[in-house]
Amino acid sequence: MPTSVNVAVIYYSSTGTVSTIAKAMAGDVESAGAYVRLRKAAELAPQAAIDSNPAWAEHARATADIPEVSPDDMVWADAVIFGTPTRYGNVTAQLKQFLDTLGGLWQAGQLADKVYSGFTASSTTHGGQESTLLALYNTIYHFGGILVPPGYTDPSKFVDGNPYGTSHVSGQGDIPVAEQTLTAARVQARRVVKFTRAVKAGLAAEN
Repeated sequence: MPTSVNVAVIYYSSTGTVSTIAKAMAGDVESAGAYVRLRKAAELAPQAAIDSNPAWAEHARATADIPEVSPDDMVWADAVIFGTPTRYGNVTAQLKQFLDTLGGLWQAGQLADKVYSGFTASSTTHGGQESTLLALYNTIYHFGGILVPPGYTDPSKFVDGNPYGTSHVSGQGDIPVAEQTLTAARVQARRVVKFTRAVKAGLAAEN
């Protein structure tokens, strides 16, 4: 019987691109035989800023039923897939705020030996996708986590071209998430589940 695996897909999205990828990733995780929690980072922007952008306001309403992430989701997970749009080549303040609450779990060693991976989106092709994922992965090193990027491990990765993680160019929100991005998400989700299962089984055998 395959080792059971818990995967948390934790993301921040303002106008919906990253949210779309996160939902697809969560579905792919389930299809690969794992348990999944889809969680969003709490919004920090003032309501006036949200209301000033119709797409942002609509997305906030459309995803109101998705639970906000808590540290308990990190404890529950054997693997965590983080999603964030790029902000000047870095992760969003909203996701960073959540990461900054995890000091207690980090000190207790409860973030170590888990599998981690990430995905992102930007307005333009060179809008900071790689640097955003690399910045996110710097946090994983401090956790003592096991980084599982997609790499060039599937023929489709030579099409989308990003070995760091699933990514999407959204323009000004007018380029919807399409099959190329969804395929990348599927490859990454299955790879995360595969290696999380192997890691968890290996650690159990050692103990």
